[in-house]
Amino acid sequence: MSVLVRIHDGPHAARLEHFKRVVATAIVPFDTDFHAGHELTGEVLSGRVGAIRVTRVSAPPMNATRTAGLIRAADSELFKIDLQLRGRTVFAQGGREATLRPGDFTLLNLSRPSGLVDRDEHEMVAVLFSPAALPLAPDELDRLTAVRISGRSGPGALTAALAYRLTRRLGDREPAAALDTGLLDVLAVALAQRLDGVAALPRATRRRALLAGVQAFIEQRLADPALSPGLIAAANHISVRLLHKLFETHETTVAAWVRQRRLERCRRDLLDPSLGGWPAAAIGARWGLRDAANFSRLFRAAYGLPPGRYRLLAAGRPQHCQSAHACLTAIG
Repeated sequence: MSVLVRIHDGPHAARLEHFKRVVATAIVPFDTDFHAGHELTGEVLSGRVGAIRVTRVSAPPMNATRTAGLIRAADSELFKIDLQLRGRTVFAQGGREATLRPGDFTLLNLSRPSGLVDRDEHEMVAVLFSPAALPLAPDELDRLTAVRISGRSGPGALTAALAYRLTRRLGDREPAAALDTGLLDVLAVALAQRLDGVAALPRATRRRALLAGVQAFIEQRLADPALSPGLIAAANHISVRLLHKLFETHETTVAAWVRQRRLERCRRDLLDPSLGGWPAAAIGARWGLRDAANFSRLFRAAYGLPPGRYRLLAAGRPQHCQSAHACLTAIG
């Protein structure tokens, strides 16, 4: 379940206290103050995906401090990464400062004092997790707090992309395709790279991080009808044999994974009222399933009905049903 809170009504003091309460609930308590001359409006979207908590915040320029007193009152024993989406923010902890621009992220220990200064109106994603979820020693993590990590290439880019994708899955009823564990494995590689310690990571962590990168590539190319194991392996600089081994851990094949993700995209589009004028076959073609008969057969095997029938029943589902899929039997 996700919660969206917009801060825009009432006098400044009331808005500030409201914002503090919302952030304290979604992340942890901070002593917060907004820069003069800016209207206090903002938006906080928060929720949980698997083992991690995710919050997306947009707000005007502000200062926020995680003081020793706040920590004593409610020690979270959590770490978080902050991914900058818009604006510029300076994070400080342990005598270091990290200036983030869009695409950058940094690591913070929420059990130790920290602070941030936003130079502009900004938007960011905070991902909270237990340090036990990372195969790095406490002293290694402490050496990496308030260090800018670029999200423009390598493991940093994949970490940033997965963190952003998490915010887009907060409202979904469908499983997030192990995005939480995938993100943490990729983050471990991105952090270890800064310590020149990738080779010391457990082999399982490195393999899961590689799989997360492969799955992210597949998500980006689902619409390409030419997507194949050979193309996927070449783009990720691995052999086709290793690619197949990676998917054995999911007890599936590469082709089956691609098919499953394409059908899920098609299912979501069929339930989208804005695409109601699209023929079902066109939606299949949109996601790389260009053979209409084959698309219908695959969809029926996955969801119990051909795509056109599925859409019609979904459009007429009873109001008390929480999802089209849950109500198909009731109205069929």
